[in-house]
Amino acid sequence: MRRVKLDKIDRKILRDLQDDGRMPNVELARRAGISAPPCLRRLRSLEESGHIRGYHADIAPEALGFGVTVFAHVGLTSQAEADLVAFEKLVESWPLVRECHMLAGETDFLLKIVAEDWDSYNRFLTSTLTAAPTVSHVKSMLAIRTSKYKYGVPVDVDAAD
Repeated sequence: MRRVKLDKIDRKILRDLQDDGRMPNVELARRAGISAPPCLRRLRSLEESGHIRGYHADIAPEALGFGVTVFAHVGLTSQAEADLVAFEKLVESWPLVRECHMLAGETDFLLKIVAEDWDSYNRFLTSTLTAAPTVSHVKSMLAIRTSKYKYGVPVDVDAAD
């Protein structure tokens, strides 16, 4: 991502789009205190600089039958870069894995996995995850409920760059 100095207006645009990615440009411009054409130019610049990576719908998992969320700590038998990259590429092919984070410490990766129910997660665990090359152990933690879910980052509109 190329470094771009953000001013207060850019930060307002980022904050407001993070809260509502479908906000019309006219409303976004009104909130930022500028007219629509310069707002659109700033928006395109924020996209091109990599500050905005994309736009997505926040879909309720349970509405599509995914009633279980599991966080799995995965340990590998090798931490060689080639093995780490190979595992990350393999994870990309697993639709149930929604997030994959490489960690420092005892656990090599933290995976966020959604499944229809505990049995379907267990099938994924035993037939796919633990069967993957270099996986030595998996520790599963079932999410009981989510009390806070905020995507993105806190955007301080008044921060100086």
